[in-house]
Amino acid sequence: MTAIISFGVLLTLGLVAFCVIKWWNVKVVGVTPVPLFTFIAILFTSGLDVGLIMFPLGEFPVYADPENAEYGFTNPLSIEFGFWGFLIWSFYFLTAFYFCVIEPRVKFFEIPVVRIINNIVIIGTCAFTASLFLVYLPFYIPEIGDGETVVPVFYVIVFLTIVAASYSSTDIKYVRILSITSSAVFAALIIFMWLYAKMGFGGLLGNLGLLAEGYFGNIHRFALPINDYHEFYLFWWFAWSIMIGQFTARFVGGLRTQTLLLALLVIPSIPLAIWFSVLYFYHQNGIETAGLVNMMMIIVGISFVVNSLDSLIRLYSDNLSLTTARLGRMGYIALNVALLFGLTLAFQSQWLQIQWVGAVVVGIYVACCAYILLRKRRAVLEIKAAPEENTLDFSKIETVH
Repeated sequence: MTAIISFGVLLTLGLVAFCVIKWWNVKVVGVTPVPLFTFIAILFTSGLDVGLIMFPLGEFPVYADPENAEYGFTNPLSIEFGFWGFLIWSFYFLTAFYFCVIEPRVKFFEIPVVRIINNIVIIGTCAFTASLFLVYLPFYIPEIGDGETVVPVFYVIVFLTIVAASYSSTDIKYVRILSITSSAVFAALIIFMWLYAKMGFGGLLGNLGLLAEGYFGNIHRFALPINDYHEFYLFWWFAWSIMIGQFTARFVGGLRTQTLLLALLVIPSIPLAIWFSVLYFYHQNGIETAGLVNMMMIIVGISFVVNSLDSLIRLYSDNLSLTTARLGRMGYIALNVALLFGLTLAFQSQWLQIQWVGAVVVGIYVACCAYILLRKRRAVLEIKAAPEENTLDFSKIETVH
């Protein structure tokens, strides 16, 4: 599996470089463009899941443990950021650019077998997101159960979260509301936890400086797997990459290629850096999060899960023509809830693994490149702009349902 993910990362970074050099100044416009702030909010909240909220406090001690020598080249804060921020967002740039500019000329994802495999990947990753939420709930609500075991009430919480996401996915107008709201509550959580810890600007700037030095001085080390756990993360990002690019491509609002890459690398990384710096202060000083802090983290985690599942449910249901117009609203919701909750239980029991999904996505990357080289090379090389029918009209999203 290490060879697969290493090849996938190197292929992706090479393709990113090719796209930026070849189409440096192309204006990228999606089918329903939105302003930059809204686009970044949609990307940030759709492209990240509950692991961002629930993982770090449990991971910092692992990265700091001297027995885990593979992390010794930098500090735990930089390791955490390296697994979530900056370089890794180039995956989303590549897929968003592809679906916005190249796929309309290639139509690789309209090939029946590719469409089926791609939607299996989307559905599987949806379920994995919900399963992570289920597995980590006991740690963040220790007042229920023994703090380790998944008890029935946690299944109910996850079930209701899937119901909420299925309902919100019935109309695309909800995506902007969900994304902006999730971004706002995440910002509120960061401010609250910063104030609660009495961290001050000095503590925050100190940790940000620690991150900048520790990450950017070692950025090359994060390109390929550090160990099996980092490999898991990379497969996880691959599993997300195609579907998030496919979903967010429709919202790109006229950014030039190089600006789009810069925006995706930098803008989402700023709140991530601040969030991890605040959490690292909690780790450094042994500050407990039981009670109100944990509850607020759960609320934000739920908003992230709903947002992520909303966008992905809409994507695969559109791809498979399982729409509300065809099934009716109640039938649409019932089908998606049954499908995702069943697969959530499969992931939670370790019957399925996200590494398998990520490996399939690497295979899709390779197959797409081969298809273009063999069948569509001239059409791709002749691309000079985004499709003409994609006009820069920010009001389009108001009329799409």
